[in-house]
This record gives sequence, C-alpha cells and structure tokens, in this order.
Amino acid sequence: MKRKNDIIVDASVVIAVVVEEAAKAEILRLTMGHFLLAPQSLRHEIGNSLSKMLKMGRIEIETAKAAFSCYESIPIRHVPVNMPAALEIAAANNLYAYDAYMLETASRLGAPLFTLDIPLLKTAKKAGIDVLTSWGIN
Repeated sequence: MKRKNDIIVDASVVIAVVVEEAAKAEILRLTMGHFLLAPQSLRHEIGNSLSKMLKMGRIEIETAKAAFSCYESIPIRHVPVNMPAALEIAAANNLYAYDAYMLETASRLGAPLFTLDIPLLKTAKKAGIDVLTSWGIN
C-alpha cells in the first residue's frame, strides 16, 4: 500500500550517504520524514557498487564493510519487482535491469524516484514518473 510520503531510493542515493559523499547532507534533508522503499535487488546493487569502488581503488575493504553495515541500518522497505513489467521497461528504454527495477517499482507504487543518476532521472521523467530533486518532487 502506497503512503503519501513514500520515496523510492536507488543505489546512487544510498551510496552517497554510506560513503559520506558531498551530497549526503542534502539527501538526508530531502528524505527526512519520508518512508524509503527500494526493489529487493538494492542490497545486491549496493554490494556491486562497493566492489566497483574497491576495484577502482576509491575505498579500502574496511571502508566498504563499514559502508555496507551503514546501508543495512537504513530503514528501507525492500519490495518485490514485477519482473515481466521490468523487462518491458528495460526493452522499451534500453536499460540495464537494475534501472528498470527502480522505474517499475516507482511506477507500480506511484511513488517518486530519488536518484543522482541523471540518465535514469531523465528516463523516469520521460515515463511520467515523479522524481525527487533538490528543489522537491517533480
């Protein structure tokens, strides 16, 4: 059931918070008082993002483990994905699965998507999905 203040968060938003990027304070301000939701795949996407940062030498293993622990402490309700609908979205928009899962979840639940991924944000807006930006929900 959708609540008025639900927000779908993607990995870019969560990673910015857990690895203490510059956008963290603004993200926390914008999400205050909202219920955070994400596809069940978010946990794996966070792990993938952290492993990519390790591979690139951006973080050390202890930082990655601490960031993942921080992620697990964030109250995010993980919801199942309608896979056939997500595949339709992926095919129609030439997207990877993780991005299609975000769009499918936001569309199905009628909740705005919060992402720092500009191409995903543009695709969401084009699809008529509300997005959360630093100036509010559009």
